[in-house]
Amino acid sequence: MYGQGPPWQGAPGSQPPQGGSPPAHGGPPVCARHPDRPTGLRCTRCDRPACPECLQPASVGQHCVDCLAQSSRTAPRARNIAGASRTGKSVLVPGLIIANVAIFALTVAMAGSLNANYDSWLFRAGALVPAAVGQGEIWRIVTSGFLHIGPLHLAFNMFALWIIGREVETVLGRSRFVAVYGVSLLGGSAAVMLLSNPLGFTAGASGAVFGLMGALVVLLRRLKMPAGQVLTLIAINVGISLVIPAVSWQGHFGGLVFGAAVTAALLYLGVGSPNRRRVQVAAVAALTLLTFVLIGLGIALI
Repeated sequence: MYGQGPPWQGAPGSQPPQGGSPPAHGGPPVCARHPDRPTGLRCTRCDRPACPECLQPASVGQHCVDCLAQSSRTAPRARNIAGASRTGKSVLVPGLIIANVAIFALTVAMAGSLNANYDSWLFRAGALVPAAVGQGEIWRIVTSGFLHIGPLHLAFNMFALWIIGREVETVLGRSRFVAVYGVSLLGGSAAVMLLSNPLGFTAGASGAVFGLMGALVVLLRRLKMPAGQVLTLIAINVGISLVIPAVSWQGHFGGLVFGAAVTAALLYLGVGSPNRRRVQVAAVAALTLLTFVLIGLGIALI
């Protein structure tokens, strides 16, 4: 009679057992990742032999690094209230502040004046002048949001952007923050095109910042948190916009309305639907299109 032993290592198609590398000559099991290391330990998840270096403590027993890597790939990512992946600290807001400050410094250098930086070529070419937009200089509806008149104007807007923008970015996520900020900027420009003097010039990030204020109110309402302080801040700023002649209430109003509208769309539309992201993209696209329709109407009325 023939005795049955372990498979010959050179036999075609022979494979080690699924639990890990086969023990050499009936010896102790070896680590599945390090065949030169005998071990008496096993992963409590896949039951493969593993050396201490390849094991990590788990809630039940210990798991090998392969199982941990597979778990990290298959585990659902944490989502925020808008359905976005959590991004941690704010990144876009500091970038926007740096861009605004750098552009302001360029206008100051070109004009040779800190307070009269609006005399620079860059400022004159980028400020929002409805009549100039009507003549084809469409870029002004965006570039005007990165220009400021004097250091106080810049400081006020950047302080508000820093305080409010970081909260909105960390809650909504970066891509949705870009949507709110961008559509708010366009909404402010659209209101200026419709309601301002066609020959006057408007500049500043105020429209986008007011949009973030509107976004914060919607966020607080969605989270069922008190929004009284933010509403008071908005009321004060709206009052200042109406009292001081040099302040563009039109840009503030347009940014506020569109910022709140975009945020409401991101938070309330498509909740619970597997197509929520598509619904959000469609809503943002529709609101963006609306700003351009209003800008076109403003051009037609000039």
